[in-house]
Amino acid sequence: MGFWKGKNVVVTGGSGFLGSHVVEILEAEGARVTVPRKRDFNLMTLDGSLRCFLEARPDLVIHGAAFYGGIWINQVHPGRIYYENLVMGANVIEACRLAGVKKFVGVGTACSYPGYLEGLLSEERLWDGPLHDSVRNYGLTKKMMQVQCWAYQKQYGFNGIHLILTNLYGPRDSYNPQRSHVVAALIRKFVEAEMTRAPEVEVWGTGKPIREFLYVQDCAEGIVRAAEVYDEVEPLNLGTGLGTSIRELTDLTHELSGFQGQIRWNADKPDGQMVKILDVSKMKKALGWQPPTSLRDGLEKTIHWYREHKAEADERF
Repeated sequence: MGFWKGKNVVVTGGSGFLGSHVVEILEAEGARVTVPRKRDFNLMTLDGSLRCFLEARPDLVIHGAAFYGGIWINQVHPGRIYYENLVMGANVIEACRLAGVKKFVGVGTACSYPGYLEGLLSEERLWDGPLHDSVRNYGLTKKMMQVQCWAYQKQYGFNGIHLILTNLYGPRDSYNPQRSHVVAALIRKFVEAEMTRAPEVEVWGTGKPIREFLYVQDCAEGIVRAAEVYDEVEPLNLGTGLGTSIRELTDLTHELSGFQGQIRWNADKPDGQMVKILDVSKMKKALGWQPPTSLRDGLEKTIHWYREHKAEADERF
């Protein structure tokens, strides 16, 4: 049992990809965890959010609920992504204030960083320029949660922190091609190609962009750790600090999947931002922690999980 033993915690999005792992850690520590369901509490409204927190009386709220996805879903649903995330974040934080919640943890995204910066993305550079066009509708909504926590701390003494997450992968992700991010999309392509003995797999883009990949269970550990020990109003990165090109990621997934065919790169498809790696020096110092799972080990675990749960993973949207 740990720090949260006997305490009430609400995890929005707690049945989802990241949230379900956060819930498991908290419950293992002895917390009483509430996961609000949309049929019971509409977090898009202030009334629904406030009713949830007044009933659960949480010591801690971790706001992980979001409508998001990869390049495809950002192209098809940019307005919905913007509206739902902006309104939900604002109402959840306001409801936390009104209900007297002791601590709020906002789950943000590296998409909030300026899209054309070079080098590592440190927290001090969050406002150094415009976001990348491909993700500004999502990234800005998460950025506004950090602003709201800052404003509420200044006026109301609100205890809210904002965590900026890098790209996640792992068990329970969506492998639906209309929703999936790059790791899940690659795993599905290579596993299916290996199963059908296809001659080749098509991969979008050039393979040149460099990204950072964090195993979801490690991320959940970092969130719970930050909820316990981090109280600064300034944001905090959560990541590995290690860059991997999409080509390197593809080659590793190719190897671990057992697929024997060829890779065909479709350079007509978009690459997105060329380099996105978080500076995690502040995270290591503030949390006394860093992610323990290597990319190879995480991919092996994820591919194994996907093979065992393929049908449900492919349907998850």
